[in-house]
Amino acid sequence: MQEMKPIKEGKVREIYDNGDSLIMVATDRISCFDVILNNQVTKKGTVLTQMSKFWFDMTEDILPNHMISVDVKDMPEFFQQEKFDGNSMMCRKLEMLPIECIVRGYITGSGWESYKKTGKVCGIELPEGLKESDKLPEPIYTPSTKAEIGDHDENISYEQSIAHLEKYFPGRGEELAAKLRDNTIALYKKCAEYALSKGIIIADTKFEFGLDKDGNMVIGDEMLTPDSSRFWPAEGYEPGHGQPSFDKQFARDWLKANPDNDWTLPQDIVDKTIGKYLQGYEMLTGKKL
Repeated sequence: MQEMKPIKEGKVREIYDNGDSLIMVATDRISCFDVILNNQVTKKGTVLTQMSKFWFDMTEDILPNHMISVDVKDMPEFFQQEKFDGNSMMCRKLEMLPIECIVRGYITGSGWESYKKTGKVCGIELPEGLKESDKLPEPIYTPSTKAEIGDHDENISYEQSIAHLEKYFPGRGEELAAKLRDNTIALYKKCAEYALSKGIIIADTKFEFGLDKDGNMVIGDEMLTPDSSRFWPAEGYEPGHGQPSFDKQFARDWLKANPDNDWTLPQDIVDKTIGKYLQGYEMLTGKKL
């Protein structure tokens, strides 16, 4: 069996070059506040991979995606080990577009902070009198530029996104920026409406897109996972304050409350965290993992 090494390691994911395709592995690592914790959260990687697959399948009518297979039998022998089963996805290679496509359906997080100061989010004027966690009249598209690891992504206006894309794709900036915006909002609307019917509010999310060899736009990276989105339970949703979420909130809250934590969580917090990931997956897909 040929040993394979990742060509790129993110905080949570590893990417392997498989010739004409890539294999993306979502590990069980967990990062909070941009730090990788010492704990593994068992099954977390599988939840992320299977959830992306679920959404990729659901949105093929809007836009193609990069997924080829999540079955390790379709991958080189190296991936036919237990640690890769369920959390690995073989993907088409794309030329990734240098914009993080963020869409917000509710006002929360950095968007809320900005609104309180200026009445705007990323330069977009919003109605007066919104409360924290309020649903926006229409989802808003707030792109950012992708930072190198260790730097923070920078929020930009739609006009700046045109200029940024033009640098990389001369003559296509305006066309690509419009496609990114329109696809981002269309994908969000369809998936948020579906999720709400299953008891989950998708407050905001980010997508990444690339171009295939024919220059067509394709969804890449991960899609609508608790790592790239804010999922709230619809039950008990109440604007006016922050909402509980289906993700790393337990871990973040514990770390904040225990500053001498050495980036290590107690087992019960790990168990609660994975419980949230699994609950979100089961509510959305109607299936046990």
